[in-house]
Amino acid sequence: MSFFLRWLFAFLLLAATYNPTDWNYFRGAQAYWGQTPSVVTLVGLLLLAGYVIYLRATFRSIGPGGVIFVLALFGALLWVASDFGLISISDPGLATWVAILAGSLVLGIGMSWSIIRRAISGQVDTDDVEE
Repeated sequence: MSFFLRWLFAFLLLAATYNPTDWNYFRGAQAYWGQTPSVVTLVGLLLLAGYVIYLRATFRSIGPGGVIFVLALFGALLWVASDFGLISISDPGLATWVAILAGSLVLGIGMSWSIIRRAISGQVDTDDVEE
């Protein structure tokens, strides 16, 4: 359940920043900058804080190679699904949602990697040891 919540928050963070609908930070910032720049700035800083937390934890836990590997794995899965006619990413809106899903999976795995590794191997990270 903890992985699901970490992934869900990553998905919401990415989708809140940009998605193909009108309900995202970038479109809201363009529409409301002239009226309420303070609110646009505050929301932007809150999103940035979420990115800093997620990206720092992801790069510390799985590193750039792990990020590339997870994206490659997801890309290969999409390729297979496309070859079998299960999905067509020619629609730009669907492609955007797929990219958000891929990014959120990378961030969710990065945030949860210590828990996943401990469950698989039984090894505990030094950050997890209680004093």
